[in-house]
Amino acid sequence: MARAVIRFAESAVQDLEEIRAWYEGQDAPAGGQKQLATIITRLETLKDHPDLGRVVPEFGQSFLRELVVPPFRIVYRRDAHRVRVVRVWRSERLLILPDDAG
Repeated sequence: MARAVIRFAESAVQDLEEIRAWYEGQDAPAGGQKQLATIITRLETLKDHPDLGRVVPEFGQSFLRELVVPPFRIVYRRDAHRVRVVRVWRSERLLILPDDAG
């Protein structure tokens, strides 16, 4: 089976930037870099195992999945040969999908 390609929606890129900025604002840039590295490493596993994440409970759609990397939810859309990361949010937040999630 071919490896899935991982792409990021603009909303996910913005989420990652906000995470980095928050840690810098807390005077903990190394913590932010560590958290982002953990998120990216976890996403890399989706190349070979794109169905690894659970179905997002709020929607119940098999193509919309999430990985939980405490304290974050990494929400992604699973297509035939692609994983599109749409949000990276604190796990206590309710999921709202952006218009560019498809």
